[in-house]
Amino acid sequence: MLKRERLLTIKKLVQERGIITVKELIDQLGVSDMTIRRDLDELADSGKLIRVHGGAQSIDSSENNELSHIEKKEIHLAEKQQIAREAAQLIKEGDTIYIGPGTTQELIERYLPAISNLRVVTNSFPIFQSWKNRNNVDLILVGGNFRQRSGAFIGGLANDTLAELKFNKAFVGVNGIHNDSMMTANTEEGKSQSVALNNAKEKIVLADKFKINRDDFYQFYNLYDVDYLITNPDISEEILTHYQQFTKVKLASE
Repeated sequence: MLKRERLLTIKKLVQERGIITVKELIDQLGVSDMTIRRDLDELADSGKLIRVHGGAQSIDSSENNELSHIEKKEIHLAEKQQIAREAAQLIKEGDTIYIGPGTTQELIERYLPAISNLRVVTNSFPIFQSWKNRNNVDLILVGGNFRQRSGAFIGGLANDTLAELKFNKAFVGVNGIHNDSMMTANTEEGKSQSVALNNAKEKIVLADKFKINRDDFYQFYNLYDVDYLITNPDISEEILTHYQQFTKVKLASE
């Protein structure tokens, strides 16, 4: 089977089944583990499917079935690292920042320059974990109802607390951006991010290129109302021009 035919077959199988494992593809196509993994990586890089641990998931399936936190951590890592590195450069001495839930936001701490005077507020337990050992940071975890799937604290208690706080900068993620709509899978998680964004002087959304022109369940904010969209540098000129209509687009360094 030629490579092009193999890629088309993989794409078709993923679309039909929603989620498929590497082993199933090996059995179906009769090629090596390494070949299947390379093919899946190539299809994921071109936005044809989503790479998950041990296999792949269709784009359509992922819009209807939110990936778990562990699954999200394992996909598009290089693109997330680019964006997190760029976001970290915006944090300055003396800032009070909000960091919303999300696997890209969890990477910001590792790229932060040496800063001795910083306050970090989050309603994400994984983000709290990533910051807890950093010295000279005033770290605040906002409580509420715990959402296992993302590790976020949400609901009335979280929103009431966030409503009383003011931030120099807020960094939030999305499950999808389509035109001026910023979307996520869970209404309560979206509401908490919206409250924090409304209380921030600078509103910054982080979205890798695979989130752009993609829909999800709940529109929680308008792209017109944020200051920056940080995304990957290899988006097309057409996409860049389109999204510059709504906000300033900051391309991460390669």
